[in-house]
Amino acid sequence: MAVPPSSPRQRIGIFGGSFNPLHCGHIRLARQLLQLASLDEIWFVVSPLNPLKEAATDLLADDLRLLMTRQALAREPRLRASDYEFRLPKPSYMWNTLAHLQAEWPGREFVLVIGADNWLAFDRWARADYILAHHEVAVYPRPGYPVDCTALPPGVHLLDTDLYHVSSTDIRRRVQAGLSVEGLVPESIRMLVEQYYRTDE
Repeated sequence: MAVPPSSPRQRIGIFGGSFNPLHCGHIRLARQLLQLASLDEIWFVVSPLNPLKEAATDLLADDLRLLMTRQALAREPRLRASDYEFRLPKPSYMWNTLAHLQAEWPGREFVLVIGADNWLAFDRWARADYILAHHEVAVYPRPGYPVDCTALPPGVHLLDTDLYHVSSTDIRRRVQAGLSVEGLVPESIRMLVEQYYRTDE
């Protein structure tokens, strides 16, 4: 279902993640979300540290993930790479990111974009109540994570996007195994992905 715009203010989707690396599924999904959630832009907020993934050992350096995200989105005028969380206290909490964004740009409406897997774990997020009280949440489906539309609170919408089975984890594994990632990541960053995630000496 599509979400009708609730105000004339510019609506910005906040798509947070490690983007380790960003892949074609992210971009195709975002293009759909622009329409289905009535968004003017989507900001890919590259996270320096996800509190729920603190044990990750294969996280590429912040500046390299940001570089690849910016390069991958260079020809997508309504999709933008953001280093906003780099300037905030670590670990990064989305409620704090959204609060800072709203304070800095009070004339814009910030909509949180998350996958169904994250929605099902939303009660584990810091200050989840704050997010729900102040921001719309656009949830996109993920394979294996069913969401009951009838149980969603006000301001939370499950959008009917395509399912994308590609994942950053799979891409890293393919590179480490010497397999091609052509077609899985934007061609503009394919060589960088193959360089940065290769583990051989």
